[in-house]
Amino acid sequence: MSIKNWTTTISPEKTAGEVMGMLSKHAARQISMTYSDDGVLAGLSFTLRTEYGHREFALPVRVEGVMSAMKRDRSIPASKQTPEQATRVAWRIARDWLDTQLALVAAGLASLDEVMTPWMLDGGGRTMYEVMRDSGLRSISAGEATNHENRSQP
Repeated sequence: MSIKNWTTTISPEKTAGEVMGMLSKHAARQISMTYSDDGVLAGLSFTLRTEYGHREFALPVRVEGVMSAMKRDRSIPASKQTPEQATRVAWRIARDWLDTQLALVAAGLASLDEVMTPWMLDGGGRTMYEVMRDSGLRSISAGEATNHENRSQP
């Protein structure tokens, strides 16, 4: 199966605009674009109103991972395996991911802050996922999850 959206011709800037529109319709109060050192659109940061007050979030778009996946995919022609195409593809995938998360929120399956928690920023600008990863995921252990699951069963 080929990587999603590998044929897209939609610019990262257009996709980022779509993402900003989706976020603004779902309580985003501030949205800014993040660029790499070489001037490539690399993500968004934004503020969401949550039941605990305003929180900062980041949505990084990691083009390197998409580029690697495209190079491994034998069905994608070499002519499409460029950094520019990988950037377009990465942004479309991020947009699709956000669209799916917002569908969960709209359906009442999750809250917006719940689906965005991995991307919430701490005071030092790291995402919650990065904080957890750097701690070796010590705050979550298999034993605690199993105990919790056992407690919730009749």
